[in-house]
Amino acid sequence: MKDRPVKTRKRRNEGNRLPGKRASSPDAAVGQRIRHLRRQRAISLETVGAQTGLSIGFLSQVERGLSSPSLRVLASIADVFSVSLGALFGPAGAAGEGDAVVVRRGRRPKLSLWRSGISKQLLTPAAGAGSLNVYLVRLAPGGSTGEEVYAHQGEEAGLVLEGAMSLTVDTKTYKLKAGDSFRFSSTTPHRFRNPLERETVVVWVNALG
Repeated sequence: MKDRPVKTRKRRNEGNRLPGKRASSPDAAVGQRIRHLRRQRAISLETVGAQTGLSIGFLSQVERGLSSPSLRVLASIADVFSVSLGALFGPAGAAGEGDAVVVRRGRRPKLSLWRSGISKQLLTPAAGAGSLNVYLVRLAPGGSTGEEVYAHQGEEAGLVLEGAMSLTVDTKTYKLKAGDSFRFSSTTPHRFRNPLERETVVVWVNALG
């Protein structure tokens, strides 16, 4: 996966530093998973930084759980590793473990982007090398991917189960409510948010190209 978030040439620190605090549990789990994948592929922080436009210092903070990365940051890192976003779910070394056919309700790998108000549960098995992943996405009131659009490799589609969602694809913004569905190329700049004061729930599908 070679596409990266739409960005300027200036290096960015996309996330939130947690000053004077130890790593939070969700951030630490994501950081450990990223470090594990990077080392497994023998990729340096310098290489990740060069391909994503993110600073080495920020990437180091993410790996140590000291910064909470945005969804666009995780998508760009996954692209460098040539994996789906689902590969960043669960504890380090978890990918490839478990049943390759069924995911039990109580054992879904989770990813919590708590500062963005977004949480994802992986509905498809982490085991195996499938290119199709299905997520149950929950958007807290006002939860969003941010004001900046981003892009990555693949294609995505989904169905709004509860609430409503504002979805921007390229230059057009769509207002979706429960029962509405969508599909678009992930390489097209996009972003989304929950405009409501209550939770929105979406079944979201990502397929690698």
